[in-house]
Amino acid sequence: MKKYNYCLMLLFLSSLLSGCAETNILDKIGLTTLVGYDLGSEDKMEITAVIREVNPEFQSNVEIITTENDTSKGNRMKANRQLSKKITVGQMRVILFGEKLAKENLHYYIDLNLENANVSNGLYMAVVEDETAPLLNYEYKNIDDIGQHIFRLLEQNISQEYMISPTLHETAHDFYSIGRDIAMPIIKRNEEHIEMSGIALFKGGTMVSSLPVKDSFYVKLVRDSFKSGFFETKLKEDQIPPGLLKNPSSEISIVFDAIRSKRELKLKDASTSTPEFDLNLKLKARVLEIYPDVNLGDPERVTKLEKAISKNLSNEISRVISHAQEVESDIFGFGENYRSKVRNSELTKEKWHEMYKNMKVNVDIDFVILRNGVFE
Repeated sequence: MKKYNYCLMLLFLSSLLSGCAETNILDKIGLTTLVGYDLGSEDKMEITAVIREVNPEFQSNVEIITTENDTSKGNRMKANRQLSKKITVGQMRVILFGEKLAKENLHYYIDLNLENANVSNGLYMAVVEDETAPLLNYEYKNIDDIGQHIFRLLEQNISQEYMISPTLHETAHDFYSIGRDIAMPIIKRNEEHIEMSGIALFKGGTMVSSLPVKDSFYVKLVRDSFKSGFFETKLKEDQIPPGLLKNPSSEISIVFDAIRSKRELKLKDASTSTPEFDLNLKLKARVLEIYPDVNLGDPERVTKLEKAISKNLSNEISRVISHAQEVESDIFGFGENYRSKVRNSELTKEKWHEMYKNMKVNVDIDFVILRNGVFE
């Protein structure tokens, strides 16, 4: 019993000592939670940092500092001169890039953070419409900590599968892979709010185009497999099968959730001039809402609706892939699949981008409506 009590006392003292050490450290440092990069004047680098300072009573204060210098370290030195506490980057959760900078090249910035042992590979990366500094320095009425707010915005949209995942690790992998390009979320300020506005498409390290935010569903379907989430689509008048509705309508709005998807990509033709792929997607989902109302208790109408949705999704995915081909941005990884299937292909990034423009993809969608409570 005495030995047991002695061990408990040691644990208690250890916890007190560690608590004191943590307090002293937090009292002396500023925690960088978000960094935004923009193009500065005369080819300089402009950095806006969101820094959380914690006092001994564990009350935090958020400082936002914008500096301009030739290097990242130079910017940090400038920022340190404006603060009473040493800046650290170990708690950084998000890196933002201004749109103008992204259209130049992000190669340097990806390497800069990838090689920094203090920077987590799991932090999120995103592009900001226009520049990051005005978005971060704006005084929002209902946002106290802009760094934490943007992190939570990205985190919940990615976890709910509304947006692709853009971690530093994933971005670096896509950048250095032959046959795959970078894609990042785009965010913007909308008056007092910050919102997702699209997906940035890259060729190498340069942003070459963008897709609207609604297309993130189609991008994710081609890149990954769905496990949850929900989505809304519309069937236009010419897409509505005869006999589906009691009364004629110009369109049908459909919301489905509990999405499960399975992706199969096959290389059909390995021609270097016109490679061809078969993309087969099997989706199972529950119709959450439909307007005008369709009798889903009628098996014949359900079959008609499934075929109409399958055709609609196939057309939308083909449109998104076609746009990515036009700007030579293989955010889907078709080139990786080609290289893994064709031995001695000697594929390079330049060679694949040239082949990618003429690539053909046959999209086949098998959409199945699940009954309420049925998950397979």
